Amino acid sequence: MGSFSSFRLLLFLFVTTLATSPPTYFPGILQSSLKKSAKIVKPKIPYKTHYFPQILDHFTFNPKSYKIFNQKYLINNQYWHKDKGAPIFVYTGNEGDIDWFAANTGFLLEIAPKFNALVVFIEHRFYGESMPFGKHSYKSAKTLGYLNSQQALADFAVLIRSLKHNLSSEASPVVVFGGSYGGMLAAWFRLKYPHIAIGALASSAPILQFDDITPWSSFYDAISQDFKDASLNCYEVIKSSWAELEPFSSYKEGLAELSRNFRACKEVSSIYSARDWLWEAFVYTAMVNYPTEANFLKPLPAYPVKEMCRIIDASSSSPGATKLKRVFEAAGLYYNYSKTEKCFKLEDEPDDHGLHGWNWQACTEMVMPMIVSNESMFPPSPFNYKEYSDDCKKNYGVRPRQHWITTEFGGNNIEQVLKRFGSNIIFSNGLQDPWSRGSVLKNISASIVALVAEKGAHHTDLRSATKNDPEWLIEQRNQEVDIIQKWLSDYYLDMKQ
Repeated sequence: MGSFSSFRLLLFLFVTTLATSPPTYFPGILQSSLKKSAKIVKPKIPYKTHYFPQILDHFTFNPKSYKIFNQKYLINNQYWHKDKGAPIFVYTGNEGDIDWFAANTGFLLEIAPKFNALVVFIEHRFYGESMPFGKHSYKSAKTLGYLNSQQALADFAVLIRSLKHNLSSEASPVVVFGGSYGGMLAAWFRLKYPHIAIGALASSAPILQFDDITPWSSFYDAISQDFKDASLNCYEVIKSSWAELEPFSSYKEGLAELSRNFRACKEVSSIYSARDWLWEAFVYTAMVNYPTEANFLKPLPAYPVKEMCRIIDASSSSPGATKLKRVFEAAGLYYNYSKTEKCFKLEDEPDDHGLHGWNWQACTEMVMPMIVSNESMFPPSPFNYKEYSDDCKKNYGVRPRQHWITTEFGGNNIEQVLKRFGSNIIFSNGLQDPWSRGSVLKNISASIVALVAEKGAHHTDLRSATKNDPEWLIEQRNQEVDIIQKWLSDYYLDMKQ
């Protein structure tokens, strides 16, 4: 692969040829949306902010391991009945500012009254404000070496134990929740620390996206299927539009013309900036193809994939409407549904939240091989591990540990393995979410269950309820509440005995 440019902080990394570029896309889905402006607007959330003195390294006893940093966490105790041993619901933070996750994960607070639960959101180390080395946290591999999922899980365990002790609530059962990478962490936390959490809700958690467990083409095949289901013509227009970008690189004023056509804020330096901009719009729109209007990544209407395809289909008969122009108009739904953008930043988007730590994780432990098949609406491209590894070595001085995640957490033959020792995990997925194909979609045992919604998108179930929620979503959430209720009932019964 080529070098890491600022745009590659958006989660997917591209090389320099249109026909063969292998996009490597990772589940840190908030990075794009949180980089959209230089001015940060903090979401209003009903939580109190606290900071925990966290140890730097949980797994060695070197003097530097004992360095302390302030780990941010949020608490809402509005409904908690501590004296009755009521539960603690903990969200295992993803790769970003914890306030943003709390603002977009209303499910926990909405079910808290039913369980009289304390709700806690814990920020992941090296993201948001939880920087072990302050502004120097991303300085080099020597500091970033402390950023990985195992340290993060240990952070959660230490913080939860300390919190329960300080609140004199040792008997309160803990249930962990998470979506996307946070969902992966929730599932792994239950497996690694069953003595701390009695159960986990892992929503849109692609824990099987590693090695060769899941077909490498599955992610982009799923996105293509979403658009094909909405409109075959839409899928075909997008699929054949990429070739129309190539001529703009063949003449002197090509990039200037392309920049005008794409209403770029400044002239682009490559046709691939336009391509990546389109690519991002289609990927994220498929992921957040929610059944109601939402403002998660960006403001979008209900079922935005269908709305994108309506734009493409409606312009198909317009005179002079090239395929590229049609897909540009469709991408405008993602970038400018609110009609407030006068121009588009196709390059050099700012990383206001310091979220690029995910690139380090992708270059060390989070190796998710992906290819684009001939059946996809994106240009076919392979995955070359050597180029991937060489790029990581060039940029960070380290090479990925290709099979570490499956060594540490498992994944191969997961049904056979987990049914023998695992319990109390909900894997919830929406099949319109491309990450669902790398998650658990079948029940593993009586207590490790898969809830699958045909029309669901990326952790739809964790979002706040609305009056327009469809029946299938209401039912999915009700099922989750019933399962959690059983976990808690079994726990209290065991405690009495």
